[in-house]
Amino acid sequence: MVPMSERLLVERLSILIVTLIASVLVWVWPHIDTVARDGLQVDYLAVGQGDATLVTTPDGIQVLIDGGPGSSVLTELGSVMPWWDRDIDMVVATHPDKDHIGGLVEVFDRYHVGVVVETDKDGDSAAARAYHVRAAAEQAEIVTARRGQVYTLGASTTLEILYPETATDGDETNAASVVLRIVYGETSFLFTGDAPKRVEEYLVLAYGEHLKSTVLQVGHHGSRTSTSELFLDEVQPEFAVISAAPDSQYGHPHVEVTDLLFNKRVETYETAEEGTVTLLSDGQKVWLK
Repeated sequence: MVPMSERLLVERLSILIVTLIASVLVWVWPHIDTVARDGLQVDYLAVGQGDATLVTTPDGIQVLIDGGPGSSVLTELGSVMPWWDRDIDMVVATHPDKDHIGGLVEVFDRYHVGVVVETDKDGDSAAARAYHVRAAAEQAEIVTARRGQVYTLGASTTLEILYPETATDGDETNAASVVLRIVYGETSFLFTGDAPKRVEEYLVLAYGEHLKSTVLQVGHHGSRTSTSELFLDEVQPEFAVISAAPDSQYGHPHVEVTDLLFNKRVETYETAEEGTVTLLSDGQKVWLK
């Protein structure tokens, strides 16, 4: 016969274990269920003066587009990814400026990355050199972005590279930005890095109405050097997201750009004001989480 004290101890331990399991499930289950309920999720991360966006497809495939200027990307990723998840399927490094690739060094240190898609423009900054060394050490598949490449991100989502078409060695870094479009059902998300207006003009001539996208991440953090009216009229976004720091030292976003978006009736969100901006899509429509 088991003594009363031992039975009480066993009962208390059993209750404690059940309570712990229930607590873990309460925290974990929303993360497991989010993709199934919400379809495509796009998190425009609040990394200060820079770009970093995590795309999670309905099939659970994760694509990180840029990594911001530093370690803040890890904090933001930790807020939108399950704590046990240490894999990112694809990283796209749009161009070798610190505010886009500085944080990728720490991303490679924290996460295992399967594929890296990058421009062929080499930066000459310390941040660019550190990125290239660490990307090579990651032993991921490294792909040079070229117009026409299409990546299947599960059964229902594709990523297509729109630019560059040819080698970008002679361009300055912003003009060498990878431009890509993610399509899920009847919704689409356009990313242009820091591409200037002359690249936007090329895109309009090369693609025309194919540029039309539900969501536009506004080029160059809302700088007046990007987002021409010609380009915006072709893209016709319902939503726009501007990634920039509060009180940006560059004055981003510039009033010319925000006024243009307002006049075109584009619903616009800024990470400087909102923090991380999360948009969801069911393949038919997009909404703010």
